[in-house]
Amino acid sequence: MGKHRAWWLLFFCNLFWAGNFVFGKYVVTVLSPLWLTFARWVLALIVLIPLAILMEKPDAKQVARQWLPLLLMGLFGVIGYNLFLYSALEYTSATNAALVAALNPGVIVLFSFFLLREKITGLQGVGFLVSLLGVIVVLTRGNLGQLLHMEYNRGDLLAIGAVLVWTFYSIIGRRVKGVAPITATASSTVLAVLMMLPFAIWQGVDLTAMQPLAITGFFYIVLFPSIFSFVFWNTSVRALGANKAGITLNLIPVFTAIISVLLGESITASQIWGGLLVFLGVTVASGIVGGKRKSSVSVEQIEK
Repeated sequence: MGKHRAWWLLFFCNLFWAGNFVFGKYVVTVLSPLWLTFARWVLALIVLIPLAILMEKPDAKQVARQWLPLLLMGLFGVIGYNLFLYSALEYTSATNAALVAALNPGVIVLFSFFLLREKITGLQGVGFLVSLLGVIVVLTRGNLGQLLHMEYNRGDLLAIGAVLVWTFYSIIGRRVKGVAPITATASSTVLAVLMMLPFAIWQGVDLTAMQPLAITGFFYIVLFPSIFSFVFWNTSVRALGANKAGITLNLIPVFTAIISVLLGESITASQIWGGLLVFLGVTVASGIVGGKRKSSVSVEQIEK
């Protein structure tokens, strides 16, 4: 896959995940984090499995040989991340959760350096710092001193847990060999659903409490963050590496602000300037400006 296509996939991937923060806040008022996670992925499999078969024609034996990393991907990315995130949204705002999520790029770079020996260039470092500054401007409404006075509740701590499990998911996904991205997503999701099934049955669910807004939010979560974002993320990580892909996660708070505006909130000057800083930082980190573009690297080359 060409690198420029991978960056575009990451753009939409993070846009869809931003909606997950906003709509997830509504849905967790009527569905528990466990049932929201379980139900969204059961429905997502209806699309993911046929999509993997039609587009990638997976080799069942090769998938079986990768059962352990796929199982860990399901445990960390499908179960762990979503349970931590939706539990966090029960106690904290989508804004706070998005702010904590901004830690993700740095954590991924750190773990990738120590575990995968992936290098980070000075340009990537500058891009990360610029985009992180943009996130802070957006979320503090231009009052940078606010960061020193924020009180972190249970939800903020749970959001930190989401950052950690997503880091491991990204690194493990980078190490899966011979399994195409959609197939890897579908396979890890099947394993995750099987692991959640007995707990979902034990907990039970009351569907009569679902309101129209929650229903709309739920189906958005099923289609966009569950299917498209995970496929786009896995594809891009293989093409670019976990550290480069992780830098674009700073787009999530910006997109969260934009979605909030579309739902009726006003946009501020700090959100505009902060958003521009985020886009500038991601652009610099991607190597589109400030340096020569390197030739594209195919998925097959990366997997060797």
